[in-house]
Amino acid sequence: MTTPPDPARILTVCTGNICRSPAVERLLRQRLAGTDVVVESAGTRAVVGSGVSAPMVPLMAAVGASADGFVARQLTPAALRDVDLVVTLTRGHRSAVVEHAPAAVRRTFTLLELARLLQHVDPAALAAAGATPGERVRALPALAAAVRHLAGGGDDDVVDPIGQSDTVYRASFDAMAPAVDALAAALTSPGR
Repeated sequence: MTTPPDPARILTVCTGNICRSPAVERLLRQRLAGTDVVVESAGTRAVVGSGVSAPMVPLMAAVGASADGFVARQLTPAALRDVDLVVTLTRGHRSAVVEHAPAAVRRTFTLLELARLLQHVDPAALAAAGATPGERVRALPALAAAVRHLAGGGDDDVVDPIGQSDTVYRASFDAMAPAVDALAAALTSPGR
């Protein structure tokens, strides 16, 4: 009897790890539940040990993602070890990831950049990369990088709502949720 491969790992990264990256983590976890993908998060200047920022909790809950049991943690080189895909919330976070682990540059994207690139990734190529979401996670960085020239640029930063109004929290969440949905859909039904 063969041992199943280790699950693929996705790490989401923002600043405090109490708002944007936990929202993306928990949304992805909810959409990839029961698959061979593990989703975690960390912050470049994490509020270590804290839960999700209170205004973000109802936004997550409204789409079926729970903030229960979440604990913020600091981004470290060890947190990046064995991660197959790193999803950051800004270009600055992407730079911080690469500073911690230079080899991660090829598998690190901002969330909005990755969503834009997914529009150009050939669904057949992603489907051919593997039968499971985990196998597709491992193939996605190379497939996404190969279409960068087609996707053009864009505003790849999701605004940090910490200390802002509920309207800013909503805008931040509304920027993230469709991108998470696009990523989850690509990983679970690549023939879309």
